[in-house]
Formats: sequence, structure tokens, C-alpha cells
Amino acid sequence: MSAENKPATLATGAAAGTKEPIDRSKSPDYLALEAPKVTRSVSPTSYENRVERIANNVHDILGALGEDPTREGLQKTPARYAKALAFFTKGYEENLRDLVNDAVFSEDHNEMVIVRDIDVFSLCEHHLVPFYGKIHIGYIPNKRVLGLSKLARIAEMFSRRLQVQERLTRQVAHAIDEILKPQGVAVVMEASHMCMVMRGVQKPGSSTVTSSMLGVFETQHKTREEFLTLLRHNR
Repeated sequence: MSAENKPATLATGAAAGTKEPIDRSKSPDYLALEAPKVTRSVSPTSYENRVERIANNVHDILGALGEDPTREGLQKTPARYAKALAFFTKGYEENLRDLVNDAVFSEDHNEMVIVRDIDVFSLCEHHLVPFYGKIHIGYIPNKRVLGLSKLARIAEMFSRRLQVQERLTRQVAHAIDEILKPQGVAVVMEASHMCMVMRGVQKPGSSTVTSSMLGVFETQHKTREEFLTLLRHNR
């Protein structure tokens, strides 16, 4: 995670204050883990109605910008944008229970598992412009492991919603913690925010780093340092 010539903002999970302990005797509360979550129908009719409503509003926005929505280059833009926005937020149509799909396996493994450099793309809920980067996930099993592809899918599901980076990082960590009840979970995300690049302070090259450390990653310095060292390995 090279930071050469790049100012970085660091927000750690520990800085968020005291957290309520997780009751590990209970099954995962999938609904609570996904909050805030909208209810969005996935039926073809609902999709068509949604796209039409968004397109109509985009048509009005183009007019409010002083553009002519009827000129050749913009005639199909409202519909294109509506379909793109539906895809950018497709995470609302997914849920953790179906995503995990019983891909939790008993395994006598108690060493660190890390999946690095998972590409994520999301929309800032404050300005509706993209932020994108990489997320790194690590956990230490407690007799159970999750299919590796599911780690990337969990990150993808949460990122394909209107988000802030801090919440996205925390949601991924808590989802894995609840699903597996491991010894600990660590999630680090590095991202570039277009709301800082294209507007506002206009600082290209800046990156924001957030982390969420749970269990032994939060309480044991050596474990946390091992994880962060492995993230930097061969970079």
C-alpha cells in the first residue's frame, strides 16, 4: 500500500468509540447487518418502471442544466443513465443470506486468511459520484471458513449501494464476523473519491484509507501488525 506522494486520510475502527460485544451464540442477523437497506423489487416490471422514472427525471435535469435533451447526442442519455444507475446500485437487490448460500465449511485451520486487492466501485451517497479502490480482507478462523469468492462477493454487494467508505468498510467486517464467528476480522480499504477530485478541494492523487478491526485484530497488536505487514508484502 504505497503512499508515495499521496496524502492519505486514515480512519480506524478503534477510533469509532466503544462497540457493543457481538453475541456469538446466535445465528447471523442478516437484516441488521445490511442496515440501512432499501426494499427494491427485482421483477422485470419494477425494473422497467424504475428506469422510466429515473430517465424522466434525468431528462428534466438536462433541461435544468441548459442543455437540449432532444439533440442527437442526448436523446438516449436519460435511458442510458437510468440503466447505468440501476446497475451501480444492484447491491440493493442482493442479500447476505442468499449470497453466502451455505458456503461455510468446517475446517481445522487457525492461521490468518487474507484476500488482498479486491476491486470495489461505489457511489458516494452525498454527491452521487463514484469512489473506487481496493479492499483487503483478513480473518483468523475459529473452526469454520468461508469460500474465498464469497469474501469478494460480500465486498461487491455492499459497494453496489449508495455508500460512505467508513460504513462500507465496517459493514464488510461485521458481516464476516457475524457469519463465521472467527477469532477476528480485519478489513482495510483504500479509495479515491471523485467528490474530492472533480469538485471541492480538487486534489487528484489523494487517497482515503479506512479500517475496521474486530476480535484479536483489535485487541492484539502483534496480530494486527502481522496483517498490515502482509498487506505490504511484495509491493
